[in-house]
Formats: sequence, structure tokens, C-alpha cells
Amino acid sequence: MRHQVTIKDIAKQLNVSVATVSRALRDLPDIHPDTKKLVLDLAKEWDYQPNLLATSLVKSKTKTLGLIVPDLGYYFFSTVIKHIEEAAIKAGYSLLITQTQESYERELTNIQNLSRGQVDGIIISLSRETSNFEHLTRLQRRGIPLVFFDRNCEDIEASKVMVDNEQSAYEAVKHLIENGCKRIAFLAGPKNVSVSNQRRLGYIHALEEAGLSVDPSLILHSDYYQDTARSQTHLLMQCDNRPDGILVVSDRLAIGVLTALKELKINVPQDVKMVSFNNEPICQVISPTITSVSQPLDEIGRISVELLLAQIEHKTGESIPRIEVLKTNLVVRESSTRLN
Repeated sequence: MRHQVTIKDIAKQLNVSVATVSRALRDLPDIHPDTKKLVLDLAKEWDYQPNLLATSLVKSKTKTLGLIVPDLGYYFFSTVIKHIEEAAIKAGYSLLITQTQESYERELTNIQNLSRGQVDGIIISLSRETSNFEHLTRLQRRGIPLVFFDRNCEDIEASKVMVDNEQSAYEAVKHLIENGCKRIAFLAGPKNVSVSNQRRLGYIHALEEAGLSVDPSLILHSDYYQDTARSQTHLLMQCDNRPDGILVVSDRLAIGVLTALKELKINVPQDVKMVSFNNEPICQVISPTITSVSQPLDEIGRISVELLLAQIEHKTGESIPRIEVLKTNLVVRESSTRLN
């Protein structure tokens, strides 16, 4: 048969009712074993596949999860997506992935499309432009399960999965101080991105604890483009009292920083030491190798799915939002260490 096989096709071939075929395929009682075997054998021979859309309409479930990320080209997000999909498939769900390309308007469109009955719940990391969250509170009012990971809205009560950004930045800056840095800059992300703001708090905490002044001119906000990081580094290094250490909000931007320092013939780590975040593979192969904060990307993906499924499947006690804060690990390499 060239068209997709239906229950009606099987019923017609075996000269039985559609209801009989349906009961056989669902392994329900009140059907003769011989008849059930005939139905199952023919279904296998004809490669019968159930109509999942029709089934989902009956059950009001699609067995599909929606995922919205800022950019599939970022190592962090592409890796977390892999773990989210693995966890979803293991639980019997498929995954519908969308990206905002860091656009608020595109985030709105993605939310609207996914919430039109295509998915049972949504996992999201916000775009850098997002400062209005009405589309997300509207989602909650409609009863659609929602989980944030990484970039989140602190004003919305929802389950969230993140790392301890403040503590990880504190430890990174403390490491720079222990390796001789006294004037440390922070190349941050956009001002409205929660992750960057949390890391800024850790940066300030470490400086204050060490008795070092917090110079606002050394905190620069970036848009996650390497060219921006490169130009901002040129500005930093033109100061009369230039920094001897730099904390960079991501490895992606750290490459722009290193490019600028090489152009200026400023040596790392002899003249300037640097630490960044994400521990991307390039950190191990670039020269000098980059000290970076490693995040548990597998746990972020797995727990995000677990929290969403707990809401979808109405597990006891899961109506209360859960916030999972995971630990990080500072991987020390050449860019931040003293040279003997």
C-alpha cells in the first residue's frame, strides 16, 4: 500500500470492525486472541503507525516539549540542547527547538507558535533584548508549564535551572587576585541579562573582600559579539591606569579580548591575566590556553526536562516552583597563572 495505513484499512482487509482493530492495537480485553493476533500481524506487515496527532487531541497531550534559546550557534546552548533532547526522548517526548537570534520580537513569535497546542510545556532561555515579560506571564495564566534555564526572569515565579553565577564569578576574581592582579576589569553582557548581573555581583564581592576599589569605568557591557569585545578591550588598554586582570562573561567574548591584546602586543598572562566562562573546547587549543568556569551542561539539560515533566504530569508537590542552583568548577590554564 502506498498511502499511510489506517485502522480502516486493516479492518477492511480482515473483515472486522474498526472498533475491534482499535481494541487489538491498544491491547484491550474482550477480543479473541486469534483475532488480536491477526490484527497485530497485519499491522506489522503493513508497517502501521498510529496517528499521534489524533491520539494527542484525544488525550490533550502532544508528547512534545518546546525549547526556546537565544542562538544555536553558541556552544553553551547547542550543548545544553543535546542533553535536553536526550532527557526528553528518554521520557518518551520529542523536542521542538526554536531560536530567537537574541531578538525579543522573535521570542514573542516563538512563544505564540509553540503555545498554540503544539507542545505540552516550554523550556526557555531569554534573549538579550527581553525586558518585558508579559508574554511569559500570559503563558502561565493559560496553564502552560514553563521552565527557565540560564537566562531567566527573577520577577516570575517559575521553576528555574541555573548555576551559581555570583559564586563562580567571585571565585574567578579571587583566583586573579591570588595570582597578583590588583586592577581587574569585567567585560559583562547586556545590562538586562540576569546571568551577567549575577556575575557582576560576584566580581564586586571579591574585590571588596580583598580591599580593592570597584572602578565603574572597568565594568563594560557587551552585546555578545567578538568584535565588540575586541573594541572594548582596545579602549580599556588605552587608559593611563590600565587593568592587569580581566574577567570576561563568556569564552566567546574572551576570543575577542585575546585578539585585541595580541594586536596591542600585550602579553597574556605576563601583562594581563584573564578568566572567562563556559569552558568551551577552544579554551584548550588557543594560545595561551584560557582559564574558564566549567558549567554542568548535562545536569542543566536533564534537570530542566525533569522540572518541566513534573508539571506536565502533575506529580505530587510539583505545583510549587523549584529553583535548582548548580555548582561550577574553575578550570585553571595559562591565561591566569603566575609565571615562575
